[in-house]
Amino acid sequence: MHPRPSPIAASLYTLRDMDVDVIIMHGPHGCCFRTGRLLESDGVRVLTTSMAENDFILGAGEKLENTLIKAYDMFNPKLMGVVGTCASMIIGEDLKEAISNADLDCTVIPVESHGGFGEGDNTEGAIMVLDSAVECGVIPSDEAERQIKMLKKATEIEKTRGMAQGEYIKPNFGDNKEEVAKKLVSAIKEGKKVAFVLNAKKETSYLFADIVNFDYADVNGDNEPIVVANLDENIGLTRIRNHAKNIKNQLESTNVNVDCITGGLDEYPETGKIAAEYLKDKDLDMIVVFGVPHAFPVEDFDAETIAITDGPRLVEPLRKLGYDNVVAELDAHSKTLGTNEIVYSDFGSMIRSVIDWNK
Repeated sequence: MHPRPSPIAASLYTLRDMDVDVIIMHGPHGCCFRTGRLLESDGVRVLTTSMAENDFILGAGEKLENTLIKAYDMFNPKLMGVVGTCASMIIGEDLKEAISNADLDCTVIPVESHGGFGEGDNTEGAIMVLDSAVECGVIPSDEAERQIKMLKKATEIEKTRGMAQGEYIKPNFGDNKEEVAKKLVSAIKEGKKVAFVLNAKKETSYLFADIVNFDYADVNGDNEPIVVANLDENIGLTRIRNHAKNIKNQLESTNVNVDCITGGLDEYPETGKIAAEYLKDKDLDMIVVFGVPHAFPVEDFDAETIAITDGPRLVEPLRKLGYDNVVAELDAHSKTLGTNEIVYSDFGSMIRSVIDWNK
């Protein structure tokens, strides 16, 4: 009932992950405006055909052809994407025909997405990109199949444990960050067994990794927490692998050791369960899960639990799953686009502040 991410936005992000140079949105200039603007920070040029009322009646194939040619002349791209919108897809615009007529000396991936495609799940837009990228020879079919499997599992998790359960969920900004940080720092200081679980999605990992990015010796050098993370640098597209590699290197440079790698940054629907399997016999007093905490089976553990999410509408579902405390980080996507370094998170900063106060 409440607004959810659009398949169109998912198409845009997935094309970004394939390192396209330019994306053309075939629709009105305001469609997915915020997503398009954000992706500019990641080095992708996002253009629109600016369809208007007459185009909804008469069609805008020529407009798309002209925009394709102009984009090629402006940016000389090697790889482009054309993304449909509700307006262009409802009237049956033929993206492939326009691409063929433009006859550009580069690869162009057509994505016939719109806001109501299939069940309206945002992951449908990403799946459409993957299927089209295989047809264009951009990625191998086995990689597409692996990612599609993950995307379908992500949808299942959102519908059963997240904010796509069909009911209205009021936004909630979670518990007081200072009080939760004090509880966490005290647990480490008192010698309790604490585990950190980074189960993050793609580039948002740059923000969530900041939560473990502190010197444990400043709290209790004899009680180093267990760190579990989905930072496998050998899984996924090149961009995603580089994110994992960057974060691992930066954590190691600050003497943060990752005890268990659960999988890749696009495997968050599965890596929560892998983390749980690794931790089940560790006799833990506290578990801190951040990124996509609803993919972690918190109900299987008899320990104090903290979840850190980037979705205000996920706070209540996480509490219902059994988390004792839930903290909300805001604007994770906008803070992490265009970066290759760990960025400060509100909760990570609060942890470090609490540590400084206790010195």
